[in-house]
Amino acid sequence: MKYPAPLKSGSRVAITAFSSGVSEPYHARLDQCLEDLRSQGLEVVEGKCLRSDKNYVSAPLEQRASELTSFLVDDSIDAIMPPWGGEIAMDLLSVLDFTQIAKAKPKWLTGFSDISTLTSVITSQCNWATAHCANLMQLHSLQQDSLTANTLAYLGSRETFTQYSSEKYQVRGESYAENPDAGLNLTESTHWKSLGRDQENTEFSGRLLGGCLDTLCHLLGSDYLDLKAFQERYSQDGIILFLENAELSPTALIRALLGLKYRGIFNHVNGLLIGRNPSDEHHGQSLTYQQALSYALNGLEVPVIYDADIGHLPPNLTLINGALANVRLRGDEGSILQNLT
Repeated sequence: MKYPAPLKSGSRVAITAFSSGVSEPYHARLDQCLEDLRSQGLEVVEGKCLRSDKNYVSAPLEQRASELTSFLVDDSIDAIMPPWGGEIAMDLLSVLDFTQIAKAKPKWLTGFSDISTLTSVITSQCNWATAHCANLMQLHSLQQDSLTANTLAYLGSRETFTQYSSEKYQVRGESYAENPDAGLNLTESTHWKSLGRDQENTEFSGRLLGGCLDTLCHLLGSDYLDLKAFQERYSQDGIILFLENAELSPTALIRALLGLKYRGIFNHVNGLLIGRNPSDEHHGQSLTYQQALSYALNGLEVPVIYDADIGHLPPNLTLINGALANVRLRGDEGSILQNLT
């Protein structure tokens, strides 16, 4: 696995929105987050595909692909931080030249949600470590929770680091348009859980790979994200597949997970780490998230930890795609150790 150089003062960080862009009402928040990067000694390189949003994208496909490629192959760039996710980053996959990208110096690609469409594929295709973590627009200097506040510190690590489950998480947050300085509204108690027989004592290890289930359910098993080939490449280590649900209803979640099961995806993993599920209320379904997981994953012979700090109910762990990791659940408290050597 090729790990990008740790971020430090003087590192150059490119900002481009290869999925959804940032419309004018959110510019104040964006400007503050960029200034916060500069205050930590990072040099910000702002792309042209950033400060507009039309039909769920910042710019036409050709522009987004060209700008992203230019940053990925530029050896003076140390990291690429999109502002946030979006909907259709998948359209980039058929036009990016992964052979060309793989020849360049590895650099951090960071974020979650639709960003994981690219982070997971870059790790699989180019053998670069990438980061599934808080998006740039959450990295405000006033944000105090340890998982979010330490995101850049984790990307500055050279060897190993350990993260622990949060104390509380957010269900509903403020609009950045209405309050550019909004932090996370942490109101609900965090409890990691297990679907295994020993529901209070679960542990597994392997190399991390994953992201947003809404998009990865279409990619896992394809040529872009061949989990079997990745597992064979690191056969001595095995894989931890991590997934988080953005918008799938309980029944859609069942279909997505069953589809992965039928394609044999879970045959190549040592364990599943699944994020918290957004509220079921708007789906109008009586089936709960836990019931949906239990239904779809019934009979699975690998351990499953869910309600972890991953996804659209922040805060988010910083999970390094490609890194060796050990995940542990004791009671309802979780930890994950990652090795970047």
